[in-house]
Amino acid sequence: MSLYLLFDVGNTRLKWAAVETTQAPSDRHKKLWAYSGSISSKSLQSPEHRLELADYIAKTIPKPIAIGFACVAGAIAIENLKSLFPQWSELEWQQLNGHSQYDGIRTLYEDPSKLGADRWAAVIGARALSNTNTLIINAGTATTIDLLGGNGVHYGGWILPGLTLMHESLQSKTAQLPLATRSEDQLGFGISTNNAITSGCDAAQIGAMIYASQLAKEMHHPIERIWLDGGHGKALAAEIKKRPNLNLPPLETIDGLVLRGIWAWLRQTSRSK
Repeated sequence: MSLYLLFDVGNTRLKWAAVETTQAPSDRHKKLWAYSGSISSKSLQSPEHRLELADYIAKTIPKPIAIGFACVAGAIAIENLKSLFPQWSELEWQQLNGHSQYDGIRTLYEDPSKLGADRWAAVIGARALSNTNTLIINAGTATTIDLLGGNGVHYGGWILPGLTLMHESLQSKTAQLPLATRSEDQLGFGISTNNAITSGCDAAQIGAMIYASQLAKEMHHPIERIWLDGGHGKALAAEIKKRPNLNLPPLETIDGLVLRGIWAWLRQTSRSK
């Protein structure tokens, strides 16, 4: 069994997965991520945690044929990541950046080197899943929304604070507002301060999705699918499901969209060598 080892190092979480080279990134089966995990990105700062992670992965999977990664956590995080497997020193770590080439899609970003690697990986992942007009939403520390046309053109996107950042900014920048926590009974306008904050922040995120969908239609790229990933993805999807009259295009939560994009890129890169 030959494997690709993939890492997505975000601002909050480090996610990893190993996939068989005979599988395709378009595969939707859950067993696809049989070898996978997630830890705090801050764990890379600790030699003990790095050793634990490397030991666990090395004992879980056979030696991969290639390692691919995307990182938005900074240069030190990349250096620490690359130190994980000294026993596999002959393997080249292949880094996906915002300006990495991928056959079949191109970006209109003014300076692709400034495009976040996670955003570009998610765009590639979405392309691996479909050739339709799509919105790609990663609801993590920040929420990113990107438009990918069925013609393979990435038309750019938006970056806005994620739900946790919204909650924390209200708590830290005001005198009386608390740090809100999501409750099961919230629906519509909040009748408590807590629910007013959580519902308001949800509304800002969902409103951005609606606006993006309308804007894409005006650009003659009507959205046929919304892919929603990230730590807050399921919570936002649940809120959207409560309100079918929002008239959003079909929305699907998908785990590991960034990893899927790294995989598709690594697969294409490895085959071209």
